[in-house]
Amino acid sequence: MEKQTVAVVFGGQSSEHEVSCISAETVIENINCDKYDVIMIGITKEGKWLLTNSVEDIRSGAWRDGSTRAIVSPDGEQRGVLLIDGDQVSCRQVDVVFPVLHGLYGEDGTVQGIFELAGIPYVGCGVLASAVSMDKLYTKIIVDTLGIRQARYVAVQREELSDLAKVTARVEEKFSYPVFIKPCNAGSSKGVSKAEDRQMLKNGLLEAFVHDRKVLVEEAIVGREIECAVLGGSEVKATGVGEILAAADFYDYEAKYHNAESKTVIDPALPEGVVEEIREDAVRIFKAVDGFGLSRVDFFVTRDKNQVVFNEINTLPGFTAISMYPMLWENKGIAKPQLVEALIQTAFTRKE
Repeated sequence: MEKQTVAVVFGGQSSEHEVSCISAETVIENINCDKYDVIMIGITKEGKWLLTNSVEDIRSGAWRDGSTRAIVSPDGEQRGVLLIDGDQVSCRQVDVVFPVLHGLYGEDGTVQGIFELAGIPYVGCGVLASAVSMDKLYTKIIVDTLGIRQARYVAVQREELSDLAKVTARVEEKFSYPVFIKPCNAGSSKGVSKAEDRQMLKNGLLEAFVHDRKVLVEEAIVGREIECAVLGGSEVKATGVGEILAAADFYDYEAKYHNAESKTVIDPALPEGVVEEIREDAVRIFKAVDGFGLSRVDFFVTRDKNQVVFNEINTLPGFTAISMYPMLWENKGIAKPQLVEALIQTAFTRKE
C-alpha cells in the first residue's frame, strides 16, 4: 500500500512558538511511519517557512538555520508544498496537513484558510471555529447564548488606553478586586495577570496590550481548574476530566511550562454529577463554535458551591509531555499513536 504524505507545520509567529515546537516533536514521534511519509515544516518567529530534516533539529533549534523554503501553496490544483532551494523550485504533493501551531497565525483561522484554498485536508477546527475560539471575547458572546455560566467580564480596546482612569473606573464599577486581565487573542496564559488593586490593574492592562489590541478584564472565580478533551467530526466524544494544580497563584505561562511544582491530576474527586455536566458542556460549546477535530475545553468548579463555570476553549491544545489533552485520552485507553492517527483520519472526513 502506497504511503500518504503528512505535512506537520509547527513553530509560528505567536508568543507560543517554543511550546509549538515541543508539541510538534510529540506529534511527529507518534505518526505511523509505516503508513505515512512526513514533511516537517517549521515557521520561524519572523514568518519564514522552512523545510526541517529531523525531530532532532526541532529539539535543538537547528531547523531555524535551514535554507530550503517549504510553503504550503494556496493553489488548489497543486495541493502541495512548494520547495524552494536557491533557484530550484519543486512541488511536493501532500495528502493531509497536521498543524501544530498554537496562538496567533496558527490557531486563529489564518493558516486554516490557506489549507482551505489549497484543498488539502487538515487536522483540527476550521476557519470559523478557530477564529472565534481564539478570540476570548467572541467565545464569550457565543457561550452566553447557551445558558452556561462563565465569568462576568469587561472588554477593553487598545484605543481606550489613552484614558486609563476611565477604564479602571468602568472595571471597578462592575467588579471588586481581585480581577484577571487577559489578552483576547493569546494562549498559554501569555500576558495574563491578576490585579489586587488599581495600580496592578493598570500595569496588567499595559502588559496585556503588548499581546493583543483587545483585552478582557474578568471577575475572579475562586475555584478548581478543570479541563476536558473532545475529539470528532459529526460525532463528538469527550473524555473524563483533569485538574490543574498550579504552583503559582494561578496557572500562568511560567507555572505552566517552567515550574516543576505545577501538577495535573487525571480523574480528580468531584461531587456527583459535576464531571458529567462538564463533559456535556464541553461538547455543547465545541458544537456551538462549529468545532471539528479536537479541542480542550477549560472550566472552573467553584469552591463554595461546586458550580461549573466555563473558562475557555483551545482548538489546538498542547501536545507536550505535560499537556492535558493527550493525557486525558491516554486515560481513556487511547495512546498517543492511536490519538494522532484518529486525528489524521478525522481530517479526511471534513467535507462529508
